[in-house]
Amino acid sequence: MNQLRKSARLATSLMLAAICATSGASAGTLGQASPPPLVLSPNLTEPWILQLQPSGRLRERRPTVQRRMRDDARPYRTARTQNPAKVAPRQIDPRFLPTIVEYTGKHKPGTIIVDTVERYLYLVQRDGTARRYGVGVGKPGFEWAGTHKVTRKAEWPDWRPPAEMRKRRPDLPAHMAGGPQNPLGARALYLGSTLYRIHGSNQPWTIGHAVSSGCIRMRNEDVTDLYERVGVGTRVHVI
Repeated sequence: MNQLRKSARLATSLMLAAICATSGASAGTLGQASPPPLVLSPNLTEPWILQLQPSGRLRERRPTVQRRMRDDARPYRTARTQNPAKVAPRQIDPRFLPTIVEYTGKHKPGTIIVDTVERYLYLVQRDGTARRYGVGVGKPGFEWAGTHKVTRKAEWPDWRPPAEMRKRRPDLPAHMAGGPQNPLGARALYLGSTLYRIHGSNQPWTIGHAVSSGCIRMRNEDVTDLYERVGVGTRVHVI
């Protein structure tokens, strides 16, 4: 602040000196050319004149800079996501997962029993228990019951839709090679001379429902396990 006052006084003194010098020259040198007026250098007067404010404070003049928000400095907005309930994969009802249950029925060990009402398949064991698996069964109009034997087993079976099915579904192929996309899944147990099979499925969420054209569906993991436990000639009761 003292420096500011000293500088202001200096500027005022110089201006007064210039006025006096000009007046004196005009009075004492009549008939002679007047000398040019004293002009103070702008770099001496301008900074102090411009910087003096009514408040008495010294303010620094800074160039105005227009700030632009960088793309990476913008507030982050999370992307809109789909409803988790819609994107979550469909799963089998846990009550249709494999388990061991007690068995006191009349069928011999090694027999397969399919309960189409409860949607369970049982494999009778020798220790008074049965291995129970969830299954999908025939939809309304395609229910059936009976006793047959396993006449053939196949891994990753080909699929040849019956003529009756292709008549109902003209979009079906005449033949589909075995594989993960094949509706018969990983394994198949063929029942007698019928068109029915116990087979896997690439739609595990259908287990526990009436969805097929009469075949007994299982998860691929479950039908593979059953496939290893039974052989050709195994008796199958569908009730």
